[in-house]
Amino acid sequence: MNNYHNHLKNNLMEQEDMIMLNAFCASHEVEISFVRSLEEYGLIETVFVNEMLCVPGNELSKLEQIIRLHRELNINPEGIDAINILLKRIEYLQKEVTDLRNKLNFYEDD
Repeated sequence: MNNYHNHLKNNLMEQEDMIMLNAFCASHEVEISFVRSLEEYGLIETVFVNEMLCVPGNELSKLEQIIRLHRELNINPEGIDAINILLKRIEYLQKEVTDLRNKLNFYEDD
């Protein structure tokens, strides 16, 4: 019975962290089809909760950033996908530089 209670609690917590896509799109004045195209490119994730299409709360800031890129710079989903790939690559390279600097500092201190 305890496992069942935990499952229900986790399920409710997951639902609380979900934003209904139609409400999000209405408040941000963006088409649902645009968000769905972002999902097709793997840029964001949507899930069904009680037969309603939702965006997980942890995807919200990413989705809002993508919408700003789309609106302010008129970038389509394909372009946003390319930007996303480049940003991930930059993040990886920055981490690699930091790691190498730390190793270098370790050997220089000797």
